[in-house]
Amino acid sequence: MGKAVDGSLMAFGYRDLQSATKNFSEKLGGGGFGSVFKGVLPDTTVIAVKKLESISQGEKQFRSEVSTIGTIQHVNLVRLRGFCSEGNKKLLVYDYMPNGSLDSLLFSEKNTNVLDWKTRYSIALGTARGLNYLHEKCRDCIIHCDIKPENILLDAQFCPKVADFGLAKLVGRDFSRVLTTMRGTRGYLAPEWISGVAITAKADVYSYGMMIFEVVSGRRNSEQSEDGKLKFFPSYVANQINQEDGDILSLLDHRLEGDADLEELIRVCKVACWCIQDEETQRPSMGHVVQILEGVVSVNPPPTPRCLQVFDTQENIVFFTESSSSQSSQAQSHTSTASTQTKNTTSNKSPES
Repeated sequence: MGKAVDGSLMAFGYRDLQSATKNFSEKLGGGGFGSVFKGVLPDTTVIAVKKLESISQGEKQFRSEVSTIGTIQHVNLVRLRGFCSEGNKKLLVYDYMPNGSLDSLLFSEKNTNVLDWKTRYSIALGTARGLNYLHEKCRDCIIHCDIKPENILLDAQFCPKVADFGLAKLVGRDFSRVLTTMRGTRGYLAPEWISGVAITAKADVYSYGMMIFEVVSGRRNSEQSEDGKLKFFPSYVANQINQEDGDILSLLDHRLEGDADLEELIRVCKVACWCIQDEETQRPSMGHVVQILEGVVSVNPPPTPRCLQVFDTQENIVFFTESSSSQSSQAQSHTSTASTQTKNTTSNKSPES
């Protein structure tokens, strides 16, 4: 089944993949660019098959882009095994990841296996290494454009693997439209996606920062409280991290019952705050993030991003506050517009000390 093309990449027939997936019967997940199904090859290798949608490219360009993706291999990137291209049927074949996606482990109420702190920290570091490889180590810089927990997969040892890299060029002109309108993605998008300026690798850095907040808390960054107010976790982190007597352990997923390395927790929270700075020049590169998380360099206290500062006093919006506090910070819900409203005063600051 399948024949080797371009080195280790396999070209599969559509019927072969139809058979391997039992007619695409076991869905693993899906998004704006297609659904993913579990399959088994005749040699018993378990695979994940992504049926692509909205592909606007011709056959030659599609094969060229797939070939490029196939040459990119790193321990923290999901390996592309092969593809299928028959007329308008375009599919990608990946290694199967038995522990699924990060979101299912962080947010699912059904999941009784809570990720411990050591695993969370290794996920943050491994994801940073994978992104750094895409940004710095490939022949051409590959901007992922859609970093979120759903696109971080975990193998049998909970080693994180960045999925769906290369899709931006593969999908083509519809990518930006799908991305900016996709439910569940907008909260990770850097302000420059909305403002329309050119996208650089620093857009991935922003999305990574937003995702890391969720790795720490085990919750979505935006949550509706019982009284109808919207809680925004990154604002609470920025507030606590810049206080001398800030309650850092209150940032941690309550299911861990405070069981975490405090120094690592502070480090990862500072990194996340640096990553979501309004101005992309203020954000660290993923290479710098790796160095900080590895403990090679220390990290300075981050300035509070303007998108987390108070701009108005809408009654129904409130950021995360300590339960003992009688006051609550209030801010607008659409952080993307915040980046243009005040002048940057942190241009002389750096995440590294």
